[in-house]
Amino acid sequence: MSSNQQNGNGHDQSSFSATPTMRDYAKDRDAKSQDTIYTTSNGMPIAHPYMTQRAGRDGPLLLQDFHLIDLLSHFDRERIPERVVHAKGSGAHGVWECTDDLEDLCMADMFKKGSKCPLTIRFSTVGRETGSSDLARDPRGFSVKFKTAEGTWDFVANNTPAFFIRDPAKFPHFIHTQKRHPSTHLSGDDDSTMFWDYLSQNPESIHQVMILMGDRGIPAGYRHMHGYYGHTLKIVNRKGEWMYAQFHLISDQGIKTFTADEAAAESNDYSQKDLYQAIEKGDFPSWTMKVQTMTEKEAEEAWEKKKINVFDLTHVWPHSEYPLREIGKVTLNENAKNYFAEVEQAAFNPAHMVPGIEPSADPVLQSRLFSYPDAHRHRIGANYQQLPVNAPVCPFAMANFQRDGQMAYYNQGSRPNYLSSIEPIQFKERAYDLNKVHGKFVGKAVSFLSEIRPEDFNAPRALWQKVFSEESKQRFVETVSGHMGNCTEPEIIKRQIAIFREVSPDLGERIEKAMGVEGYHGLEEMTFNGTHNGMGKKKIAANGMPVDGEVVFDNGAPASS
Repeated sequence: MSSNQQNGNGHDQSSFSATPTMRDYAKDRDAKSQDTIYTTSNGMPIAHPYMTQRAGRDGPLLLQDFHLIDLLSHFDRERIPERVVHAKGSGAHGVWECTDDLEDLCMADMFKKGSKCPLTIRFSTVGRETGSSDLARDPRGFSVKFKTAEGTWDFVANNTPAFFIRDPAKFPHFIHTQKRHPSTHLSGDDDSTMFWDYLSQNPESIHQVMILMGDRGIPAGYRHMHGYYGHTLKIVNRKGEWMYAQFHLISDQGIKTFTADEAAAESNDYSQKDLYQAIEKGDFPSWTMKVQTMTEKEAEEAWEKKKINVFDLTHVWPHSEYPLREIGKVTLNENAKNYFAEVEQAAFNPAHMVPGIEPSADPVLQSRLFSYPDAHRHRIGANYQQLPVNAPVCPFAMANFQRDGQMAYYNQGSRPNYLSSIEPIQFKERAYDLNKVHGKFVGKAVSFLSEIRPEDFNAPRALWQKVFSEESKQRFVETVSGHMGNCTEPEIIKRQIAIFREVSPDLGERIEKAMGVEGYHGLEEMTFNGTHNGMGKKKIAANGMPVDGEVVFDNGAPASS
């Protein structure tokens, strides 16, 4: 045979590469159906998708019919596990632009004036199921994946500045109360007993309850709500100097909400439809990013003098004392071509940070740094960050020593899977001294559980007395009493009325009248199963625990050395 070797099809073998040609994701995503040919998953063309192989016209099917087996077996596996929280969601793609630099406080490349990067946002309800209404009275998830030149920053936020918990171990318990009853399988719309039982035993949730049951409890679509990171972060500049920071995304469309009756009259997919159609017609929604900051000293004084705890997810920073500084703008300008690939598989992780952004000691944030990526590895797989919607877009060649696992695509070729001296990997020096940013925390191990204290009612009291109009107050009482009317245990209602009474005697009396139940008159002598009680002269440990070395009456705010 001549040196010009021929293969079985008569083609010149020298024109072929031994490495298979990979399908291009972008080309496949943008291809039109009329430009494709129907095949099995292994690429074999099939004349018609409905045909099957049988033993004669009236006989059984043939196991050799790979097309049918391929079709059905893949169909059986189309669903990945539903998110245990934030199951119902919508998303889109867009761009970040820094309009006012933050370089004096934060070295992150995305905070240089003029810096731009692509991004993906996923909005969601929190406690409800995939098929539920996206106009439910429920907090909204607001997660942004900033694909910066220094890696991906996942801004994992909600539409409310506070949350129900500040003790991380409470999260699974709380979320269980938002789900269906294990016996009746009823949701809170029909039986709210679990919901109010939890709230009445964990009164630090009252701030979020005031927001949720108030006029802002049902956003009129995702475009008309703000996004709050909620947790305190640390930002670090090029000198290694750091500050505490709270990030906000403020809707340029303004706030718009629905009443319960207005929401009930709309489609279960109203928010999805509203977002998708606005982007399709070129009405691109946008949000302005702003930040509040505190020095370490200011954070210590905030607790000592104002009882504001920067590590407490139920507390907020008053804008009048800690003003907002504008940084840039997020704009959504492209809908997903394929919802599953680009929204359902989008995985947001608060541990995904970039140089200049660091976690604080907020215990709920610390727990989320583990829990979120753990959920993604279960739900999508160990290589979830290789999916195009999640993959970083750094301008340099990325590498690490993670290998294999299910669906490994970027498996890093023949490069060593260990720190090799034969083929050494390159490193970039750390930009600042981590010990100066995080090194303060040295101490004994403690069993920590927060306590309810008088200052926990300052923010919810301000909402009731200074923000809610009389009409808003009436709607709030109607919403609470209507939902609490499905609670089957009077003792729970009495406890919750006592918590509302601590916000305002007027609020407590209104709820009592609406419910026809006389609530308890104070919290001082109450024992809560979920939190220590620091409201009275004598502190009471949670769940009747003996007050000994295991019980710490301290909410873990920053303290001077």
